[in-house]
Amino acid sequence: MTESTPTITRSVADALVSTCRTTLEDSLRSVVHFTRDDFDVLYVRRNLHDGDEAAARAASAGLVESERTGFGPRETYNAGATGATSDFGEYEFTLRVFSDGFVGRVVGGDRGVIVTTDELELSEFEEMEVALRRMLETTTAG
Repeated sequence: MTESTPTITRSVADALVSTCRTTLEDSLRSVVHFTRDDFDVLYVRRNLHDGDEAAARAASAGLVESERTGFGPRETYNAGATGATSDFGEYEFTLRVFSDGFVGRVVGGDRGVIVTTDELELSEFEEMEVALRRMLETTTAG
């Protein structure tokens, strides 16, 4: 993982963060863009990691490794071993629920976004995840 080579342009990063901030407001904790090989921490709420970017990146590294497996399940759910789609329809996003907040992941093509939040309503998260997926599928990384 390199810190010096961003995985997306600043304008795409700003658009992703803006979408999350607009939808989730003060519940938003962090936004991380990732590919199969690298990741960028795009946003971290001020009261987390004491403003230390290196600490935020280190904290995000394990989360990214866990959520990066999303490339496989998405492909599996959308076209199972037999090539047929599941009875559930198309994969949209993953939401992990914890006692003090949520981790959401949306994958579009060969990249994804991880969003962490305080507790909130599922409908708020779903609205944001759908918007992020559309952005990932329609914008280029550079």
